[in-house]
Amino acid sequence: MDPKGEARKLAKESEEQVVGPVTEAQEPAGGPVADVLEKAGSSLADVLAQAEKAYTAYMEAQKEVARAYRENELKVEKVYKEAEAQANSVYEETVEQALKARAEAERQAEIAYEKAKKQAREAYEGEARQALKVREEAVEQAWEVRERTMEQAWKIFARETGQ
Repeated sequence: MDPKGEARKLAKESEEQVVGPVTEAQEPAGGPVADVLEKAGSSLADVLAQAEKAYTAYMEAQKEVARAYRENELKVEKVYKEAEAQANSVYEETVEQALKARAEAERQAEIAYEKAKKQAREAYEGEARQALKVREEAVEQAWEVRERTMEQAWKIFARETGQ
């Protein structure tokens, strides 16, 4: 339903009702009743014009509110997109840093592993050399003991046998 059209229709009906009975009274034209009717007609026209202006202002305000809501919606969407982009950027940066940290930790672990492997090899070689030296000394001492023992045994044998 069109409020503007309704207002015009009601104003026209009011004007017809007011004008109708006055004309039946057969007042002379230009008399006090005609002045009142003219003022009433112009008052109704003024009221109608004010109603039209108010309706137009209302429709403009409604459009402005809708425009403001749309602008606000666009701003909120923009802020959301910016926040999302920033979150993605922070995420990507953090993942990149984590990958670099992992690579560095793996590199350090490789270095530590190679160092430990070298130390273990050196320790093994040192222990093996030491064990070989101890073995050689033990074999040499055992040989010396054998030699002395054999020499004593031959001396005892030679003395006993008279040789």
